[in-house]
Amino acid sequence: MFKLSEIKELIKLVDQTSVHELEIENEGVRLLIRKPGKTEVVNVQAAPITHTYSPAPIPVAAPQAAAPAAAPTTAAPEAPAARPNTDNLHQITSPMVGTFYSSPSPDAAAFVKVGDRVNEKSVVCILEAMKLMNELEAEVRGEIVEILVTNGQLVEYGQPLFLVKPE
Repeated sequence: MFKLSEIKELIKLVDQTSVHELEIENEGVRLLIRKPGKTEVVNVQAAPITHTYSPAPIPVAAPQAAAPAAAPTTAAPEAPAARPNTDNLHQITSPMVGTFYSSPSPDAAAFVKVGDRVNEKSVVCILEAMKLMNELEAEVRGEIVEILVTNGQLVEYGQPLFLVKPE
């Protein structure tokens, strides 16, 4: 059950951010907060992130004394790790803005790790929003291929959290 103070705090949060809709379910009670005037549904997908290597400029100081010159060593930038082909993978996305937790407590084992098999009701993580802990279920049967976020990371609505190879 939601307390009135929690509901007011959630309404304030939605009002002060760019979030247009917030839906939370807790102990069988579902709460939907929607800003007026925004009725279209938008599907959000993360674009692939690409990194480029740009060495920072090195300031050059006037030489004070002649010293033997060392041969410069330049390491080639490492190529980004090859990402698995995501065409046939299911993405488990965040249904809300919150903090991602991979385990029920700091000293407990993670709910899932890469290689684990999950089913529709398997809890894969906890998302904390406004001090409410919300368990996220896989909603698909398959194998966890990749975990896309780290423990304690802030996640956005619609952000991919896990890649699952469906069975």
